[in-house]
Amino acid sequence: MMRHFLSSADLTRDAALQVFQLAADLKQRWKAGRRGTPLAGRTMALIFEKPSLRTRVTFEVGIVQLGGRAVYLSGAEIGLGTRESVADVARNLARWVDGIAARVYAHATIETLARHATVPVINGLSDSEHPCQALADFFTLWERGVDIGAMRLAWIGDGNNVCHSVILLGALLGASTVVACPPGYEPAPRVLDAARRLGGRVEVTEDARKAAVGADVIYTDVWTSMGQEAERVRRQEAFSRYQVNETIVGFAKPSVLVMHCLPAHRGEEITDAVLDGPHSIALDQAENRLHAQKAVILTLLGGSIDDV
Repeated sequence: MMRHFLSSADLTRDAALQVFQLAADLKQRWKAGRRGTPLAGRTMALIFEKPSLRTRVTFEVGIVQLGGRAVYLSGAEIGLGTRESVADVARNLARWVDGIAARVYAHATIETLARHATVPVINGLSDSEHPCQALADFFTLWERGVDIGAMRLAWIGDGNNVCHSVILLGALLGASTVVACPPGYEPAPRVLDAARRLGGRVEVTEDARKAAVGADVIYTDVWTSMGQEAERVRRQEAFSRYQVNETIVGFAKPSVLVMHCLPAHRGEEITDAVLDGPHSIALDQAENRLHAQKAVILTLLGGSIDDV
């Protein structure tokens, strides 16, 4: 059983499918008006070094829907590694709360929190991974009945933290992933190696159209992430041939699903026509962040679905 959730690779295939089923049950029960409180009296600390819409709201609302409470801590308030060491923050929080979710700049920070906390730690985003996003993404495909083991997913754009988590979870679930990106922006070799060790079928190409051909899913993300603003002009030039538009979508299967983790820079990595079009499931992904994270929280904190 997982103690923390820092990476998609912390899961097994069976564990991921169990989380999907739990998320589906929680989603169905909430929509049916069953408002049990399995985590009554429990508290989760939310550490956010970076701004957030989806991650903050879904964690805060999720713990509240399960009957618990959330305490939001901005980076400026606690000064991770500056005002106080990361280890000391972890040790102190563990004396007061039942779990920690953190959205940080450096993946080493989340690893240090987990190493020194005696309560579960969840990665709400780091420079290396965004496993909660990938979990919600594949849950969204799973609940639609997509055969993930027979699926071809085309990632078009930056080989970034979300890409890393998607590659790793896709490998666990048997998906075939092809990443199309300009030279110098490929996923980290260690992530590709880890995915292949998990049995994943992963290909990297510079040709966006080649990646899109026959794809069941096309996924993209912003070309310039938070903290990379100084690279914006260079990145726009490098990625100019990697926009997900109607032409690119036309190379995929007619039933293709288009994914974006949001926020989107409309007119850059994706066009309005595609993001708002019939193939897009971006808002389903956003909604399912709530339910997938509730399932992770309940699993790590030891609550029971029978109390919902």
